[in-house]
Amino acid sequence: MLAALILCGCLNVASAARADAVVHWNNVASGAIGAAIAAGRPGAATALDFAMVHAAVHDAVQAIVQQYEPYYQEIPGASGSPEAAAAKAAVDVLTYLFPSQAASLDAAYIAFFSANGLALDDPGVLVGQQAAAGIIDLRADSGAFPASFPPFTGENEVGQWRPTTSYLPGPPPSGAAMAAPWLATVVPFTFDDPSQFRAKRPPKLKSRVYTRDYNEVKALGSFSSAWRSAEQTDLAYFYSENFFAQWNRALRAIADAHVNDIGDSARLFALANLATADAMITAWDSKIYYNVWRPITAIQEGDDDGNPRTAGDSSWQSLINNPNYPDYISGANIITGAMTKSLALFFGTNEMTFDVTSNAPLAVVKTRTYHRFSDAARDVVDARVYLGIHFRFADTEARSRGRRVAAWVFKNYLRPLSDCDYDD
Repeated sequence: MLAALILCGCLNVASAARADAVVHWNNVASGAIGAAIAAGRPGAATALDFAMVHAAVHDAVQAIVQQYEPYYQEIPGASGSPEAAAAKAAVDVLTYLFPSQAASLDAAYIAFFSANGLALDDPGVLVGQQAAAGIIDLRADSGAFPASFPPFTGENEVGQWRPTTSYLPGPPPSGAAMAAPWLATVVPFTFDDPSQFRAKRPPKLKSRVYTRDYNEVKALGSFSSAWRSAEQTDLAYFYSENFFAQWNRALRAIADAHVNDIGDSARLFALANLATADAMITAWDSKIYYNVWRPITAIQEGDDDGNPRTAGDSSWQSLINNPNYPDYISGANIITGAMTKSLALFFGTNEMTFDVTSNAPLAVVKTRTYHRFSDAARDVVDARVYLGIHFRFADTEARSRGRRVAAWVFKNYLRPLSDCDYDD
């Protein structure tokens, strides 16, 4: 399929290509979003930030290069530099999202124009401004980041999530209510209802699947596990940082190596980040709808769950503190499923050599090389079990949902304007 796309001009690839404006502004966005997380912005909700930036960048670039359908709006008579358009679209959305960073973002914008020999009055600037304004207006009533929203603390019943105790230094604080519960009700970017891709029902507490996954995470996810190997522990820590930052970092490296056209790059980053944003909305919808307890609660109360094959351990602790939201389904795995499927669909193959890096302080191995996108997705399933924070069924179902969302986005959005046909 990849060869067919190249022949008909829908995708320009190279073995070694220079970084383009889309890659550059994704890096700037990652820094701005990281600073916002450090200041208290919920990490899970930053999927929406990346999606808004790249929807605007895509529409700005495509208005000029006319390769793919816009996400939201056409801009008649667009002209000028697509690099200038991408920069203005990105900086306007980022300044809207993070007004306290306006000065540093403006400095980054001026520096980009200077470094790339672009005039500040390039016609592409107006195109980027219009694209950003359209996305900002579109998402203004999405329900994101509301001024107030009822806290969600689950239920103190068998099988149900409730706030957990944090045993190690760092977030979240013990007993924290669910982070960003409003994310379950946000208007998706590419479909109408957050429940459209809702997870299937989790296994019952007395089922074979639940019993198997309970005993697996009890053995391999314990803080003091005698069963988890050093390699498994390091894999767990490797995939313990913010997943949006980690996967966008991988995305930049892949684009640098394999994409040499700004139109294709804009589309790749938009497809991937629209899919991950809607995947996270899907995950939060499923989390609140099913409200499944975390392994730490399940194991500490295992003697009272009605299953004679799940022995409890009141002193059991996971390898890291539990994120403050229900187990089912895994946010990390729905992100990874959406991102890796988006990449496989974009390039027309699951096979590619690429690196994923980690900034997690406790990870010894900082770079992992993969040869298939699905192999990275498989590792994240294992990693969340080794961390002790998910049952495997929560991971595999999340990966499946993420892939389905990515396939939906790829089939229905940002399609080529040429006569090239993509296989569904």
